[in-house]
Amino acid sequence: MSNLLRFQVVEEAFKKKAVEVPTPSERPSEYFGKYVFNRQKMYKYLPADVYAKLIDVMDNGARLDRSIADAVALGMKQWALEMGVTHYTHWFQPLTEGTAEKHDAFIEHDGKGGMIEMFSGKLLVQQEPDASSFPNGGIRNTFEARGYSAWDPTSPVFIIDDTLCIPTIFIAYTGEALDYKAPLLRSIHALNKAATDVCQYFYDNVKKVRVNLGWEQEYFLVDEGLYSARPDLLMTGRTLMGHESAKNQQMDDHYFGTIPDRVQAFMKDLEIQALELAIPCKTRHNEVAPNQFELAPIFEECNLAVDHNMLLMSLMKRVARNHGFRVLLHEKPFDGINGSGKHNNWSLTAERAVSGASLNENSILLHAPGKTPEENLRFVTFIVETLMAVYRHNGLLKASIVSATNDHRLGGNEAPPSIISSFLGKQLTELLDHIEQSDKEDLFTLKGKRGMEIDIPQIPDLIIDNTDRNRTSPFAFTGNRFEFRAPGSSANCASAMIVLNSAMAEALQEFKKRVDMRMSKGETKLSAIIDVLREDIKTCKPIRFDGNGYSDEWVKEAARRGLDVEKSCPKIIEHYLDDSSVRMFEATKVMNRKELEARNEVKWETYVKTVQIEARVMGDLSMNHIIPVSTHYQSQLIKNVQGMKDVFPEYEANRLSARNMKLIQEIAERTERIEQLVEDLTEARRVANRIYNIHERAIAYHDTVCPKMGAIRYETDQLEMIVEDGLWSLPKYRELLFIR
Repeated sequence: MSNLLRFQVVEEAFKKKAVEVPTPSERPSEYFGKYVFNRQKMYKYLPADVYAKLIDVMDNGARLDRSIADAVALGMKQWALEMGVTHYTHWFQPLTEGTAEKHDAFIEHDGKGGMIEMFSGKLLVQQEPDASSFPNGGIRNTFEARGYSAWDPTSPVFIIDDTLCIPTIFIAYTGEALDYKAPLLRSIHALNKAATDVCQYFYDNVKKVRVNLGWEQEYFLVDEGLYSARPDLLMTGRTLMGHESAKNQQMDDHYFGTIPDRVQAFMKDLEIQALELAIPCKTRHNEVAPNQFELAPIFEECNLAVDHNMLLMSLMKRVARNHGFRVLLHEKPFDGINGSGKHNNWSLTAERAVSGASLNENSILLHAPGKTPEENLRFVTFIVETLMAVYRHNGLLKASIVSATNDHRLGGNEAPPSIISSFLGKQLTELLDHIEQSDKEDLFTLKGKRGMEIDIPQIPDLIIDNTDRNRTSPFAFTGNRFEFRAPGSSANCASAMIVLNSAMAEALQEFKKRVDMRMSKGETKLSAIIDVLREDIKTCKPIRFDGNGYSDEWVKEAARRGLDVEKSCPKIIEHYLDDSSVRMFEATKVMNRKELEARNEVKWETYVKTVQIEARVMGDLSMNHIIPVSTHYQSQLIKNVQGMKDVFPEYEANRLSARNMKLIQEIAERTERIEQLVEDLTEARRVANRIYNIHERAIAYHDTVCPKMGAIRYETDQLEMIVEDGLWSLPKYRELLFIR
């Protein structure tokens, strides 16, 4: 890109005004779910008996009766045609971190030379996309392309443009899951069963336990013209080179600051379209870094929340372009400032069957303290078993969120460290320590039918008032839920939720087994629960850490505690195939060994391809942008030095040209180093690519390719500070990071 064009692009970006977003005449509550086949529309368009059966499937996990599929399809089609829809698609989530869809028109031949709109139950329930062209870890070969997408009735059908989108799972012809949704649904089912069983110790009327998820989506916005002028942003989603801006986030003036007009217009447009798709957007604000923002919804059931997050990421990219922006979901698009994560707020809600009670009265947040001793014991039980799940599988939880992109964010002093630990706060920590160290008779006293009473009656108030936070903790308790802060901004939330749900299901299964064993030997239920809790509090103590997760001392301490401190992404992924991981996934019926092996293959291959693309782009930018611009400036300096000698005496010319001579030499040395480093980078890729085993190849890319990219970046960033600003061809950070 020429210097003139660069400055034109920058100038045009700064001149852009906010796009006017028409304000709907209705309140958000009136257009919420406009493009979703929700219960209200189901009730209107489906026969009463069909509606009742479908609601039973959605609410109670009843098996879908395929005999109602035609009636459901007919109702969906009628609603869709009234909304101007012409096509339908099975919308699924392959192992690409994105979504996939193939659109088919409703039309069929009518046998009379014309067309008629057709949509049957068979087309609703399943389709057959090509399973060989998606990442599958070797489960499907090119000559074994058959795979099935199957309707998930628990996630409502929705409309995008002229297409009816049907959320589905995606499985191989041989039955293995090829997506995120299938194992997510299995993990939710396993956790529901295990948590409901444990809840029976405290309530005899719990019918199910719902898994809740509230994600917080961080993202960057960049002017579209500037984005297009950066090949690295265009190809990789992040800047592979670029010196820090003199001003970035050090003044702390962007966080929660006034939202720029153009960004406000984008956010408003995005929220309207999201609400029409029943995505319950609640919060929006400036984040810490310049051009960084956040959107968060109200909590939803885990499966639906994952679908909504995937839908939102797609939607926000489209809306941004209408406002002259590009959305960056990469975890670390800019060096020197904060990256973006996606905090996953996770909790469990027990639903009781109490006649005459309201929905709220029938719902119990299991990670929240209660008003009675029994409820507080339940609270402690679910807190401790969550810690047990995280402790047993801390390495696997880390494997669920690592990637080539999230690697750049984790472990920096801006995001959770790559060591999984849990922050509880002072009051809850003291409570668990008190239970661990005290005798049972010091803890609880029986009071008739009310059962047990904890001798710290202030627990509910103390927990409610516990407002301190630890931003360095990857897995923090925040009052009535746990916040898993390590997932990356571009990731599918399902990856982390599958592991967390499965680990929690296993922990609760083990807890119940041990309590029941003690009770079978004559121990009272209260005594058995307390004894098992005390054992588990001691066992999982290493996962509890309330200090500074960024410190070097913590790394040493975590290793001493037996926590996973590995930093290599390809090696961390190995935890999916640990014996303990395979046992857990198979025991909970979430995934089998074959599926786990396939997913690891996909993860390692994705890592290799991501780094490979970045390395190739960096080599191209270095040789075709950085070095030519630098040597062109060097030539100008040489002409200046030669001109000095023509005008001034030799001594005076040498004195006046000393600075330029120093720059000429520095440019020569740095460009020489860059050329050699690019050559070394290319050779490192060649050597790594010859490694047949994908796991070993990924390790080679991490160990030999990535370090060379860092070395190249250092040299190019130094040249950016030397070369005349007017010659530099790439938009700089000071232009990219401040929306006007």
